[in-house]
Amino acid sequence: QVQLAESGGGLVQAGGSLRLSCADSGRTGGAYAMGWFRQAPGKVREIVAQISRVGLSKYYVDSVKGRFTISRENAKNTVYLQMNRLKPEDTAVYYCAAASANYYPIIKESEYDYWGQGTQVTVSS
Repeated sequence: QVQLAESGGGLVQAGGSLRLSCADSGRTGGAYAMGWFRQAPGKVREIVAQISRVGLSKYYVDSVKGRFTISRENAKNTVYLQMNRLKPEDTAVYYCAAASANYYPIIKESEYDYWGQGTQVTVSS
């Protein structure tokens, strides 16, 4: 069974970088498509990036294109979100999620089956 845990969040200055990790202790490898979502205070949770089971297809929301990179290492049961050139508007709780759906892209919350507990990212100006 999928059990997701995010790590790597923290406080960073604008222009800085962070790398988030999402480990699946259920060791399901590449059985699921994976996504990163974020939720800022007072806002709805939104998709940030999504990656297919073997990593060949990637989706990014327009606001992070060119700054964020999603990747995965199925042998390590881990998905990453490299975040560069961070902006204050990137401040949010970041969640990873797993989807059993077989289409692409998978960008709605309702399409995901498993969620992590979230990790806080705060970008100061």
